[in-house]
Amino acid sequence: MTIILETRDLSYSYGDGTKALEGVSISLEEGKKVALVGPNGAGKSTLMLMFNGILRPSRGDVLFRGQPLRYDAASLRSIRRAVGMVFQNSDDQLFAPTVYQDVAFGPSNLGYPAEKVKRYVGFALQYVGLSGYERRPPHHLSGGEKKRVAIAGILAMEPEVMILDEPTSNLDPASSEEIMEMLDELNLGGKTLIISTHDVDLAYRWADEVILMKEGGVVRRGTGQEVFGDVELIRDARLKLPIVVDLYCELVGRGIAGGSKPPKNVLELCDLLQSRGEGRAFVGAFGKIYICNVDEADWKHIRGLIEKNPAVFKGAMGTSAKVMAEKCGISIDFTYGVIDKCILKALIGKNSLIMTSGGMVDHALQRIKDYGQESGARIEVIRHSFFCDNTEILK
Repeated sequence: MTIILETRDLSYSYGDGTKALEGVSISLEEGKKVALVGPNGAGKSTLMLMFNGILRPSRGDVLFRGQPLRYDAASLRSIRRAVGMVFQNSDDQLFAPTVYQDVAFGPSNLGYPAEKVKRYVGFALQYVGLSGYERRPPHHLSGGEKKRVAIAGILAMEPEVMILDEPTSNLDPASSEEIMEMLDELNLGGKTLIISTHDVDLAYRWADEVILMKEGGVVRRGTGQEVFGDVELIRDARLKLPIVVDLYCELVGRGIAGGSKPPKNVLELCDLLQSRGEGRAFVGAFGKIYICNVDEADWKHIRGLIEKNPAVFKGAMGTSAKVMAEKCGISIDFTYGVIDKCILKALIGKNSLIMTSGGMVDHALQRIKDYGQESGARIEVIRHSFFCDNTEILK
């Protein structure tokens, strides 16, 4: 376990004397997805502004990789390269006349040579699915596109940690899920991610660790199941329960479900109910799950795969997969929660296709394999690389 960010007895008061933080001591592991949750005024945004030196504590220390933050200009420039922040309102972060200039601001300010800046901006825009937007004015973009530009501006500086304040605020459901899926990709690539959110369902299903804040302090931290499983604590913090947890509590109260902790998602809830009623016996043939790496295929390959297997549900994970699906004219059934939704279809004998790329391919394979080992379901996974086809029976 490597601690990447830490606070020690951190306190902060605003100019009018209002206390925003009081005695906060936490340590965050490298490579984790962390969600800060709590009511308005809990101190979430203030704490996030401490992590990369935008605010300086009234008392206590912030440490990055074991070293206390210093607040001279050179030190702040260094920490803000390593710990990048995306603000809640993208308009507060986008100010240049064009998308290119906005994304290039960070690496240019770090003193990168022009050729390196151009290369990094191109990579960042491609990653967020905005290649070709370089000359567009940011204020002409949609809310989701502005959020992507803001993320690209941070990515272009190669941060180790990314902090996002309410990353799905003011976005429609589809754009929100695409942003969170992009964060999953970044995490699989090794980045530590910290978000603040009022969306308890998002925090519950997404985060490795949830930190519950109230009145400037940390009142509970742990997995989503540990934090949101404490129903009285959540209600005392003036938050609602995630839908899955709320439903689970109701089912337990009626004697329909049991267990020591709530399920993490719909798939676990379905398994819980099935095990209660049938002893977790799977009936009938399982459907197959095809996994296609879009980095190793062109649209003709993918169209051909679908034509050979027309009765499949189709899911796209990640920007590259969604762009490829659009290019192919493929109607996507699942754009978020793709792996679990495909597992659910397999359990009722339906076939599905997961289009994805990079580390998400292995992530999907491992998720299905883990589920098979936990549940005893024998789901056949056919991985298409288009250089060779590998069929693996997951037991």
